[in-house]
Amino acid sequence: MKDKNRNFVANIKIIKMGQLLNISDIKKLYPSEWVLVGNPIMDDSKIDVISGIPIYHSKDKKEVCYIGRDKTSAFDKITLIFTGTFKPTRKITGIFNRIKE
Repeated sequence: MKDKNRNFVANIKIIKMGQLLNISDIKKLYPSEWVLVGNPIMDDSKIDVISGIPIYHSKDKKEVCYIGRDKTSAFDKITLIFTGTFKPTRKITGIFNRIKE
């Protein structure tokens, strides 16, 4: 039964790849992955992606950049997004704050 579910999810991803999707759908299809998005529609601040066409996705950012590079010629604009959350690796403090031990 697991194999059937896995194939079903893979088929959905094949169908969705190349279609205009909003950011919530992209995050559901590719959780915690790097996604190369073609012709992104940005919000008013020009920082956040509202929707776009997923071109390529992977958990490895370098793979997306390397393999996805050949798939971008049909698009006017492209952007790279991460659909997960970043975990801070360092403690960030202000310039005048001292770290108390």
